[in-house]
Amino acid sequence: MNSKTVVATTPESLARTLGLSGVEAEEWQVQHALLKRLRQIVRTEALTHAEVARRGGSSRTRVTPILNGNLDNVSSDLLTRLLAALGYRVKVSVSRVDSAA
Repeated sequence: MNSKTVVATTPESLARTLGLSGVEAEEWQVQHALLKRLRQIVRTEALTHAEVARRGGSSRTRVTPILNGNLDNVSSDLLTRLLAALGYRVKVSVSRVDSAA
């Protein structure tokens, strides 16, 4: 069996490697930005997965895979809700991409 190692150095190149559409890639980038910040907060504030779940109105079994980086079937809404429950506000910025015109 032949396998080829692919190194993606940017989120965009990783999305292309994974075969994601442009829209899917954008959604993936937003979710990963939210996840990265959520993980930083949990680490900095020394929160347990159970505490994050309790505050966010979710279960520990739902929160643990998220905090371990598994975003399968996880919406940006849930990530935003968890951040809000920990006392943080998510700000959204929208800008036009020249190629979308």
